[in-house]
Amino acid sequence: MKKTLLASAMTLALAGPAIASEHSGTYAFDTEGAHQFITFEVSHLGFSTLYGRFNDFDGEIVFDAENPENSKVNVTIDTSSVDSNHAERDKHLRSEDFLFVDEYPEATFRSTRVEVDDDGEEADVTGELTLRGVTREVTLEVELQGHGEDPWGGYRMGFDAETEIRLKDFGIPMDLGPASETVKLEISVEGIRQ
Repeated sequence: MKKTLLASAMTLALAGPAIASEHSGTYAFDTEGAHQFITFEVSHLGFSTLYGRFNDFDGEIVFDAENPENSKVNVTIDTSSVDSNHAERDKHLRSEDFLFVDEYPEATFRSTRVEVDDDGEEADVTGELTLRGVTREVTLEVELQGHGEDPWGGYRMGFDAETEIRLKDFGIPMDLGPASETVKLEISVEGIRQ
C-alpha cells in the first residue's frame, strides 16, 4: 500500500522503536503556526490536473510509543474552506454537486487501526472518513518526518500521509468522466505535545 493515496486529514500515529516511550502523549495539530496542510489533486476531464487544499482543519494524535498500534488520530475539516485558487470553481465545489457544505459543513477522520512497519518509520493508519454524510473506511499511508524539541520549549512530531478516494463512494454526484473518478489526498502535519 505504499504510495497509493487519501483526507487528514489524516495522518498519523506511528513510530515504534524510532521513538522512546517518554515521547508518548497527545499532540495537537499546529493550527496557530499553520504547519499543516491537506491538499488534493484530481484529473480535469483527463486534460490537466486540478490542485487544491482545505485551509481550515484541526485534529490531534494520541501517540503510544511503546504500543504504537494503540495510537489514535482524529481530524476535523471545515469543508467550506476548500480552495482551488479560483472563486467560481470553489463556489461550485461547495455546492450540492460536490461537497454540499450547507448540509455537511465538516468532514472527519477517526482512526480505528494502526499498523507500523518493522523500522517504525512508516505505518498504515486505517479509519473512518466521513464526507458529505457518508462514512467509509480508508487507509492512510503515513511516514514519520521527524520529532524533537522545538525552539520555543515544546516537543513536536511531524508526519506526511496520503490516500486515494473515489468520489462516488461518498455520494458526490458530479460525473466528470473516468479520469476524474478518484481524488488523491495528501496530509502534512506538525503536532505539538500537550
